[in-house]
Amino acid sequence: MMATKLNCRYIKTVISNDIYGIEYAGIIKNIVALCVGISHGLGYGDNFTAVLASNGFAEIKRFIQKSYPAQRTPEMSAYLGDLLVTCYSQFSRNRTFGTMIGKGYSVMSTKLEMNMVAEGYYATECLYEINKRYNIDMPIVNAVYNILYKKKSPAEEIKLLSEKFF
Repeated sequence: MMATKLNCRYIKTVISNDIYGIEYAGIIKNIVALCVGISHGLGYGDNFTAVLASNGFAEIKRFIQKSYPAQRTPEMSAYLGDLLVTCYSQFSRNRTFGTMIGKGYSVMSTKLEMNMVAEGYYATECLYEINKRYNIDMPIVNAVYNILYKKKSPAEEIKLLSEKFF
């Protein structure tokens, strides 16, 4: 089996049947990391990042449970761990993209400035459209969509978003 061949001192493989849940979690975590970057670029601190990450995790759980109900443990690394590293790493492409947006760069100039693709940019529009079918409460995804695709003010959208969190 491929998983056992990859398992070594620095790679721990875990087998899961939750293909859709893990894939959707991976998509949404990129959008949450964009939002973390936007807030970082606007000057919000670590406490707000933690609030965003925890609320982002709640969005992930709501979406994967409603869109693809299954028995799963979302606190595992494939879900929560991936979200945390993408939100907190200074090397995260999505966080970097968001930071540039928060600092006032346009979407076009950010895309041109980055040498890598930030998947969360494209994922935001796709997930926003998919969620029209499910109508799941996803304030982070909606805020990022409004900023990137409707050209709403990042400062205003993050302020509105912060008022929804407790």
